[in-house]
Amino acid sequence: MPARISIPELVTRYEVLLLDAYGVLNDGRGPLASGLALVQEIERQGKRLFVVTNDASRLPATCEARFQRMGYAIAAEQIITSGSLLSGYFATHGLAGARCMVLGPEDSKSYVRQAGGEVIDVSADGDCDALIIGDDAGYPFLQSVEDALGMLYRHVNAGREVHCILPNPDLIYPKTEGQFGYTSGAVAALIELGLRRLFPGRALEFTPLGKPHQPMFEEARRRADTERLVMVGDQLETDIIGARGAGIDAALVATGVSAWREAEHTLAPTYLLA
Repeated sequence: MPARISIPELVTRYEVLLLDAYGVLNDGRGPLASGLALVQEIERQGKRLFVVTNDASRLPATCEARFQRMGYAIAAEQIITSGSLLSGYFATHGLAGARCMVLGPEDSKSYVRQAGGEVIDVSADGDCDALIIGDDAGYPFLQSVEDALGMLYRHVNAGREVHCILPNPDLIYPKTEGQFGYTSGAVAALIELGLRRLFPGRALEFTPLGKPHQPMFEEARRRADTERLVMVGDQLETDIIGARGAGIDAALVATGVSAWREAEHTLAPTYLLA
């Protein structure tokens, strides 16, 4: 059983705290009291923090403004989003100038442009080099998902590679107590299900970038510039497993998706945050 720890004790033990957003700092209704208390304690002890979020629908500056409205003094420079990881992916795979179909709001498209991609219309019939799912909203859902599936069908049949990129692999997120919403990972799962039906036996899947996958934690460690850091999250499958897999301590809160009792049966966090 992971050790239970208080907020002051946790902050005392580390130089840098990596905080998830949804489920730790806020839910669909607004800021969480426990999140405000955590950030206040970090500030009181003079420690550093980074928000490490799978959000690919908001630029860091947009996130900063949103956090400020909730009462958090968190600057854009302290926010690491999954959308920001697109630049590294594009550089590694030589996608400068790539024609990209983007499912998501304008900020998702801005991430793609910043990475060097050219955003094309979702319904375009021409060539496409990459499909990026930035969010579950910001576009006519059913028509856009069907257009994306049709585009992939045409390209696979023609033997053309399309990079399918999923900055945010989360399936669900907490909206209010006992209420959850679907997000980008669920959209990708729907498209993958269609591809498996169209191309049985073919491994046609999205490449995930955000938590629990290592690109996010590698960037967090680079920014933190210390090994004395801890991840504070609400999801065992993303925050906790990802951090522990990267060799980073992790504290599970009880305000989001994963209940404390689950920690007894899966890869355990270092702490349960009381």
